[in-house]
Amino acid sequence: MSYSLRPLLPSDAAPVLGLNNAAVPAVNAHDETSLSALLTASSHAIAIVHDEAPGDVLGFAVLFGVDADYASENYRWFSARSDSFLYVDRIVVSDTARNQGLGALLYTAIFAAAGAAEVREVFCEVNVVPPNPRSLAFHSRLGFEPIGEQSTKGGTVVVSLLSAPVVPAAVGPGVAHD
Repeated sequence: MSYSLRPLLPSDAAPVLGLNNAAVPAVNAHDETSLSALLTASSHAIAIVHDEAPGDVLGFAVLFGVDADYASENYRWFSARSDSFLYVDRIVVSDTARNQGLGALLYTAIFAAAGAAEVREVFCEVNVVPPNPRSLAFHSRLGFEPIGEQSTKGGTVVVSLLSAPVVPAAVGPGVAHD
């Protein structure tokens, strides 16, 4: 099967909302209004689709650049520590499309966007309470390293704060060049 990356479209709202809320607690839940506000505020919103069915969203990523007007506790933590980054607010792949390389393909687009923006790092967080070992292992394979940890949502969630360098002229995460 072949897949394509494209910007999220207004017509993607319902499937993206379903994918997002199926991924709770790895991401926070949204309703139509809050998801629309999130996507409007983001600097990039990327979908991954089957080439044969470009309307069927299999996964997505929502990103924020430096100086975004975004109240996320985790985004603010990263903003206080760097002035050259792209923040991955969420990356979600459908349960039925997992283990097909789609998350890594989304990250290839994320790192390309970071390179185009000429930022030094890509940041994200992964839950450690409640635990998300699959996501921690995935991000580690892509070259992300922990740079901190914080308690959020009134102490009900603890996240590992992760960073990966943006390598100029890279074609994907962790790809070095001469």
